[in-house]
Amino acid sequence: MSTLRYSEIAGVGHYVPDRVIRNADIEQLMETSDAWIQERTGIQERRWFTEGVDTTANMGAKAAQRALDAAGLTPDDVQLIVFATLSPDYVFPGSGVLMQRELGMKNTTPAFDVRNQCSGFIYSLSMADQFIKTGMYDTVLVVGSEIHSSGLDKSPRGRAVSVIFGDGAGAVVLRPSTREGHGILSTHLHAQGEHAEELIVKEPGSNREDRVHVAINNEPDMYPYMNGQNVFKHAVVRFPQVIKEALDQNGYQPQDIDMLIPHQANLRISQYVQQKLGLTDDKVFSNVQRYGNTTAASIPIALSEAVQEGRVKRGDLVCMAAFGSGFTWASALIKW
Repeated sequence: MSTLRYSEIAGVGHYVPDRVIRNADIEQLMETSDAWIQERTGIQERRWFTEGVDTTANMGAKAAQRALDAAGLTPDDVQLIVFATLSPDYVFPGSGVLMQRELGMKNTTPAFDVRNQCSGFIYSLSMADQFIKTGMYDTVLVVGSEIHSSGLDKSPRGRAVSVIFGDGAGAVVLRPSTREGHGILSTHLHAQGEHAEELIVKEPGSNREDRVHVAINNEPDMYPYMNGQNVFKHAVVRFPQVIKEALDQNGYQPQDIDMLIPHQANLRISQYVQQKLGLTDDKVFSNVQRYGNTTAASIPIALSEAVQEGRVKRGDLVCMAAFGSGFTWASALIKW
């Protein structure tokens, strides 16, 4: 009889650009204020990339190398790369293969990109978990990396969205374990495409005769659009649902959570979810105040910081959850 395999996180790491953009800097670009931004989002500052220094792939590589170092592994130990991003360096190929090159891998490690925006990291983690459990691979690198700042409308027209997003990368290394009841206990993935246009970058879409010409002549559609009220309304429902789904499947209650790491979209959403679940401040990790929304990178950055700060320890029950464009939402429950 074959031994059951489980996926454990062997190492975590993150990287954020050096360039700090405070709310006061945003005030110089558009009609807004520090008070307005903090009241609606909780964000005080974010990181923006520097052209010629940071790329989606090399930020991912820096986060990945730190995760590998923490796991005591080298890039050549990696057998699969799952790279989550909505902001690839090129239209194609994907940033996963570019990161493979950045890491100097000498093997032919497979790599693929996942386009699930804010829930992209958990979707990627779930895929990696299946590869580990089936025995196909033993060492999987899961990365979320984003450069948003180059695609934001920094005019007054875009202020409702552009104040939210930041750049950065986070990574985890998955390895197999036979310790039952430890590692990734379960993952839960959902989508509701009827709301696809509520949070969208529409152009340049491939379903145009000349996508470049159409995009140039429809400039507003090249920037993110968000129906903020509707996104908030759905997020505060789906977050608790998908967290409870993970807890129920594994026989836990909200009070059993040692650390909740939600997608860092909006501090108000996280606070609502915390209240709904009855969690104390020490059981919810938030860094959106310093980094803004880094979509697929937000959860691994937050996880990496939580581990560094000693707020996630061996034996802890850790829940991660995300909601975003698609609409898609997901959760993962981990016994650390």
